[in-house]
Amino acid sequence: MGKNLTLGELTAKPGEKVSGWLHIADSGLEIPVSLICGMQDGPTVLVTGGIHNAEYVGIQAAIELREELKPSQMRGKVILFPLVNRTGFEHRTMSMVYEDGKNINREFPGDPSGTLTEQICHTFVDKVFPQVDYYIDLHCGDGYEELYPHVYTLGAASPKVNQASDAMARAVNVKFRYPSQNPSGGSYNQAGSMGVPGILLERGGRSVWSREEVEADKEDICNVLRHLHVLEGEPEYYDTVQRKLSDGYFLIAGHTGIWYPCHHAGDRIKKGELLGVIKDYMGNIVEEYYAEASGILLIQTVSLNVLKGGAVLFYCELKEQENSF
Repeated sequence: MGKNLTLGELTAKPGEKVSGWLHIADSGLEIPVSLICGMQDGPTVLVTGGIHNAEYVGIQAAIELREELKPSQMRGKVILFPLVNRTGFEHRTMSMVYEDGKNINREFPGDPSGTLTEQICHTFVDKVFPQVDYYIDLHCGDGYEELYPHVYTLGAASPKVNQASDAMARAVNVKFRYPSQNPSGGSYNQAGSMGVPGILLERGGRSVWSREEVEADKEDICNVLRHLHVLEGEPEYYDTVQRKLSDGYFLIAGHTGIWYPCHHAGDRIKKGELLGVIKDYMGNIVEEYYAEASGILLIQTVSLNVLKGGAVLFYCELKEQENSF
């Protein structure tokens, strides 16, 4: 028989699913959370959506999983936050917390006496991460970005935690995985530094969601839960290519202006090919971007505007044996 799961004022007994609110310090903010407690002992898995509130695929996937996961069919427990940045969602900010304009995934470990973003981060560090064994963080491209699905793993935690994170990522149906070298700042990075293996899944973008993308996210989450023996059944593993972020090509805007890309995320590009141009407000080309290597376009700004110093696109070189991807 399993044990109770308690978080804040909520408690789920074995076989129960309980939904309610987690209080963020003394801010007055409450964020929605569900506790799903299996009948038998097993690991506790944290799933978060909406750390970036304009990334809707993960939010909707978490909302649906809250209804679909059945305690009677689980070992262990799932703590599920469908929408961490609630005030940003309610004010339609571009993934920033409304009250202070900060990015939750840059502020961990947070500060109990800091701004609202810092208090959110500290609450997770103080109350949530110590209770969990594994972590799945759901993301997309931001409202001005499109991307080709990929997954980030831990690369700056202990070797044991990094290895467990990589094993989780192999149960995700994407083509590329990237080990992060950040020990903190981001949510799953901070959890990793506290001994919790985790992954950050990227799928979708442009502040829209589709049935196909949500179903793909849910299947990946359930497959990882099978890998962790929370759900019954044999997990499927995928032949994912691992890359270092430093091996890719990040293009940064040298000017603020009007952006005209030539491709879309997921497109194959050839060395020397034009990737896009920035024009000034008079229509003059002020910057051109050409591919330094052949590969695949993973992330790209799709808004008409770009800002000086901001990311324009990121592409990954493909080796000859990987051309079938």
